[in-house]
Amino acid sequence: MNASELQSGRAAGRRSAVRAFVALVVFIAILAAVYLVRPDDFVLYIKAFHVIAVISWMAGLLYMPRLFIYHSDAEPGSAHSETFKMMEQRLLKIIMNPAMMITWVLGLFLAWDVYGFRGGWLHAKIGLVILLTLVHVLFGRAVRNFAVDGHRKSPRYWRMMNELPTVLMIGIVILVIVKPF
Repeated sequence: MNASELQSGRAAGRRSAVRAFVALVVFIAILAAVYLVRPDDFVLYIKAFHVIAVISWMAGLLYMPRLFIYHSDAEPGSAHSETFKMMEQRLLKIIMNPAMMITWVLGLFLAWDVYGFRGGWLHAKIGLVILLTLVHVLFGRAVRNFAVDGHRKSPRYWRMMNELPTVLMIGIVILVIVKPF
């Protein structure tokens, strides 16, 4: 087996999925250990892990449309197209989906425990995160569409879609830091 086959085969995908699962288990174990050993600092660790998850999710949301731009230019069925399919699927399943789920779980915990779901800024932030989740779902559908060599949107479309997560992120960060209402 050559290096390319090692990186693109089903076995490599399974290894990546196992590593992602192990990372999730380790993450949960760390949270449990923090809760048991340093209960007074638990919320601070939740905040830290929430920010880490958000950064990971945003990295995926900002990178995925770039892959779509290049994939749109690749000939369906070509080696380049197949490579983009693998990259998109792994980015979605191994980084973006777990990061989004952790972001939501920890974010809702913080909204409940720290803020009691009170504050107009918090409701607006959750609304923007819902929109960001819809962008994630749209990207997931595009990954599935590319995987079957379905109808492709233009690179121009994906360049415009690349801006949407950035705009939503800016709004979310301003709401969290400034808390304007």
